[in-house]
Amino acid sequence: MKILGIETSCDETACAVVEDGTRILSDVIYSQVDLHAKTGGVVPEVAAREHVLKMIPVLEEAIRDHAPDTIAVTKGPGLVSSLIIGTTTASVFSMVQRLPIIPVNHIEAHIYGNWLGRENDLPEFPILILTVSGGHNELYLMRGHGDLEIVGETRDDAAGEAFDKVARLLELGYPGGPAIAKAAINGDLKKYDFPRSYLEKGSLDFSFSGLKTSVLDLVKKQDGLTPEFVNDCAASFQEAVCEVLSDKVLTAIAKYNPKEVHLAGGVSANLRLREMMEEKIGGRAIFRYPKELSYCTDNAAMVAACGYYSYSKEKHKASNVTPVANF
Repeated sequence: MKILGIETSCDETACAVVEDGTRILSDVIYSQVDLHAKTGGVVPEVAAREHVLKMIPVLEEAIRDHAPDTIAVTKGPGLVSSLIIGTTTASVFSMVQRLPIIPVNHIEAHIYGNWLGRENDLPEFPILILTVSGGHNELYLMRGHGDLEIVGETRDDAAGEAFDKVARLLELGYPGGPAIAKAAINGDLKKYDFPRSYLEKGSLDFSFSGLKTSVLDLVKKQDGLTPEFVNDCAASFQEAVCEVLSDKVLTAIAKYNPKEVHLAGGVSANLRLREMMEEKIGGRAIFRYPKELSYCTDNAAMVAACGYYSYSKEKHKASNVTPVANF
């Protein structure tokens, strides 16, 4: 089955056609990162206007050589003004082509980034999944397709949000994750002993607001942001975030004994996080992250993959799949 995925939850206009949930036939992404870098973050009205301009060209390129059987579209969470562009496009395309629509949750779609390109090596359940992005930070236990349980979540800032805010403090630009990672390469990760918040004993929840405040206090004490200070601060901050994330995963592994552990979301592209997770997990479980960096950030292929597995479940075949979704 070929599924057309449509993603417009934030600042990427994306369409892709994926076959049987794993094989990517087309994958087209228009990113607004350079545009929003000028303002240091996403401006919803600007993002929506860009989606309007790019939606049809991106869609046409994605389906040029591949006729889809079904449509999967991100219904949320995300910027409402951006989501409307994608869901409206899906509804119109559905009516014209007489195809069913599968509404997809954006965070669940990120989880399926780990299915892309793995048609000969599908993940095995149960799976412990750490989702890390600018707006979301959760631990999921996935016992099967459509069977997800949140076992840990952020109580304040998500890890990606903390990266963006600290990058702004250090005048490293937007988006913060790649900027922090680049600066950290030349920094001393042990230079500053930033706090690690583990909350109450055994908790699988996250909190990064105290860490962010600690960086702010340190920056205020500096007489200017020298390259050495910025690099050392970035490296020490990144190390603190990665340590908390990986330690929480270890606690969850001991509790739930999963067969696999997956990283998902934009921050899953962070090489230090991948390295630390791999070291700490060891042979306790199979460790996976998206095969391509483009599968970490917002994309439509993950939406199509998620839609495929939703469609394949019996409960979605009739009652939850409609010719035109009521968003």
